[in-house]
Amino acid sequence: MYKRLELHNHTTESDGSLTPAALIDFLQKDGVDAFAITDHNTISGHLKIKELLARNSSPLSCIYGMEYTTYYGHILCLNLTEYVPWENINIHKPELLFEAAKAKGALVGVAHPFSYGHPFARGCRFDMEIHDFNSLDFIEVFNNLEPLHEVNERGLLWWEELVLKGYPLAFTCGMDLHGAWDMSNHYATYIEGTPGGDIAGELDTAIRHQRTWISRGPLLETFMGKEKDCITFHILETGKPGYLHEEPDPYYLAIKTKKGILTKEISVRIPAVVTLKELENERILLPKLYHKDTRIENLVAIAPTIVL
Repeated sequence: MYKRLELHNHTTESDGSLTPAALIDFLQKDGVDAFAITDHNTISGHLKIKELLARNSSPLSCIYGMEYTTYYGHILCLNLTEYVPWENINIHKPELLFEAAKAKGALVGVAHPFSYGHPFARGCRFDMEIHDFNSLDFIEVFNNLEPLHEVNERGLLWWEELVLKGYPLAFTCGMDLHGAWDMSNHYATYIEGTPGGDIAGELDTAIRHQRTWISRGPLLETFMGKEKDCITFHILETGKPGYLHEEPDPYYLAIKTKKGILTKEISVRIPAVVTLKELENERILLPKLYHKDTRIENLVAIAPTIVL
């Protein structure tokens, strides 16, 4: 099964307006399978969330984490269950903090890397100098309430550039919830899992193997042909609330490689088949699903990186 995750959320434990109990109630009503608690510079909400989920026998799973909020950028840590001090952070070598968090079992990513910074919101833009991208696990390519072109598209292009260079980075997205905001027609992160499965382990596997999806509605599935000379792409409906799509509108598959972008029409009923010859035997493939046309405004979903 696929699990819908909301991976960037704040409560009254930092600067959010929702209490931990209200956040759980809000996300459960929207059909989320699992969510992350990522308050700014504190893990004080972890125990409260655990107790609430246990007391109410909630079907939701929680991913415990934190958002390191500095004057030089925000670092999103998932599966972080122990506070790691950061007071001596080195903006010229953030890898020191990345590795310290990873030593505690955390997955480390850059949040909203191209957000507006000073003088509007000092620290929201990621201005640290990363020298070793192998020390990073993921990039939050879409922060749903940020401007599409100025912030999110740049985050997506940065991730694509790094992956096409060979860095094994996963992508995520998040609502960055600070209140009970409308999540319809916004992107969510999806991973593979099992009913009742250990969400921390499932997320760890997904991130480390670049097996994340993001989507506003349907997912784009990929299957390698038996002869390993072609790839079949399917559209899978998820039932995410609020997805806006008119039935006559065509879908398009776009596969980005180092050499360019291959585009094909695809539909819910008719999959798209792409041969490796068409892809000029490129090794790293970045598949995306659009509707109407391939402008960023019409991006529906991003599928996991394919490495041949």
